[in-house]
Amino acid sequence: MKKIMIFLLAISMLIPNKAEAQKKGTGVAIAAAGLLAIGAGIAAVKQMQERAELTATQWVLSNRPKLTSFSLKTLDFEGKKLKDMSSVSVILFNIQEFEPQDKPILNGKKQVLFGFTSHGWISEQGINFEKVRWYLIDETEWMNMMTSYVKVASNEKDMNTIKAILRTGKIVNKGVKTRSKLSIPFFKLSGDMYVVTDYSDAMKLIYNEKSLGIFLKETRDLVQIGRSEIIKIHNFFFDD
Repeated sequence: MKKIMIFLLAISMLIPNKAEAQKKGTGVAIAAAGLLAIGAGIAAVKQMQERAELTATQWVLSNRPKLTSFSLKTLDFEGKKLKDMSSVSVILFNIQEFEPQDKPILNGKKQVLFGFTSHGWISEQGINFEKVRWYLIDETEWMNMMTSYVKVASNEKDMNTIKAILRTGKIVNKGVKTRSKLSIPFFKLSGDMYVVTDYSDAMKLIYNEKSLGIFLKETRDLVQIGRSEIIKIHNFFFDD
């Protein structure tokens, strides 16, 4: 489901017109062509993901020269909330440093690279990476972001309390949960309500419909990141 937009785009480019298939003969031809198109569509999505991963690696090499030994893996190729009908999105990558050796262990500093897309980032020609804005965060920055997000999404305003709960807790739909207890419940809002905090020079954080909204000041794009992606990032930083 996360890749549905790109998958459908690939399918639309590959499935032959039904009328043309009927001219050739039978429904079997249509079915066969459809199966081939599905396979080609999956391959196209995989190719796009690999290209995105390569571009992300190139960005790290160009912009973070101190990173000399690291692993970069796709965390989520389509990180925006599925209900968000905006043409902007976010691609997520896990980055972790390691000591070069035979069969190295990933035990170094962790970071997450956000690739924020803008309008027209994907078309029939593929992905235009000039329309992607890169934003790299570490554990400290993620904790600061989540603390600001939880603060604006709930009645809990003490930053130290929020941070302590976040370190051992999980962000779920209803709030921040520690074990079986909902330690910080989120506000119940309707779909057209927004609570905003001016987080940094680059972005505003928005609580709406149980999701994390990020408003990018440079492009004036709003991306809503689904709860599952927030959980993935949080687990990456804080799960042993």
